[in-house]
Amino acid sequence: MKLLEYEAKRILAKYGVPVPKGELATTPTQAQEIASRLNPPFVIKAQVPVAGRGKAGGILFADSIIEVKKAAEKLMGMQIRGIHVHSVWIEERIQTKKELYFGITVDRHSKSYVAIASSEGGMEIEEVAAKTPEKVIRFTINPQCGFRPYHGRQMAKRIEYAGTQSSLLGDIFHSLYEVAVNYDAELIEMNPLVETYDGNFVAVDARIIIDDNSLFRHPEFKDRILEGELSPQEIEAAKNGLAYVKLDGDIGVIGNGAGLVMATLDVIQLYGGKPANFLDVGGGAPSEKIAAALKIVLSDSNVKAVFMNILGGITRCDEVARGVLAAKKKLGIEKPLVIRLVGTNEEEGKRILTEAGIHVLESMEEAARRAVEIVKNRE
Repeated sequence: MKLLEYEAKRILAKYGVPVPKGELATTPTQAQEIASRLNPPFVIKAQVPVAGRGKAGGILFADSIIEVKKAAEKLMGMQIRGIHVHSVWIEERIQTKKELYFGITVDRHSKSYVAIASSEGGMEIEEVAAKTPEKVIRFTINPQCGFRPYHGRQMAKRIEYAGTQSSLLGDIFHSLYEVAVNYDAELIEMNPLVETYDGNFVAVDARIIIDDNSLFRHPEFKDRILEGELSPQEIEAAKNGLAYVKLDGDIGVIGNGAGLVMATLDVIQLYGGKPANFLDVGGGAPSEKIAAALKIVLSDSNVKAVFMNILGGITRCDEVARGVLAAKKKLGIEKPLVIRLVGTNEEEGKRILTEAGIHVLESMEEAARRAVEIVKNRE
């Protein structure tokens, strides 16, 4: 569950993390009224649960109340990565001396949280790690003793802060850890966390992703899954019990099992392709669920071909084949399908598809290469 920025900031503020003064608007007129209660200059931010809003034009600046209204009108008519902008966050713009990064995420290798800090904020932390890895500080958190304020101060010192500023950062870092634990966060980050000219620190952007499996502990967010703040594909996937994440590529991906789907994404990129999504149908998926998965993936206009990678265990290959044919008949699928089918009832599944004129491959690598070639040839 991806919280919107304003939700994340309200939570952080409750835990004592400094954030800019701001309010949520759902109409341009309301945005103008909010601006009259704040001090200029202003920042107007589209509230959508995706990263990279700034690059997509979803963050605007204004010096006057009239400019705030115009910016809100512009943003509320936008779509960002296929998601309509229904609300904007109006806040006071912070005069920034330096941008930092701090976040906490799950390290599945060590089975614990890991805190990450950098003296280079305002950009993707992966980009910082690739270009200047020495500026990324990692601290694996022992789940038995947790993350203490002095751990935060140690990390602050490693990004070259000392004295009062080190204490301020240590407290902010510790507060973020408390939020992560109490809200079952898979990821929580402040990017950027800015240093102001008076020596203080403010989280001018915040992001929280809550583990879906913990939503029974957070009923205030559970109903959000179908409230329209997700992409149409994510909403449809949730209705059908499918795990779906939209990506930026043009090769649709369907698999059974999160690990297999992740491996599929990797092998597509290995051969020079770009996945358009992550979609896991889970184990034992019946033909109806396979058909629903194809419909969801193909509803993305960016998709030029679909790579279906099925390793049949409790998922029967013949059920997969029937789902493919049902979807092909109902949807009138014209885009190329590349199918790798191995496992339970494999021969029957291959027979069903082959008789329908659909070629089936056994090698994941060969199928990925074929999908990438098809897309490149279509271009």
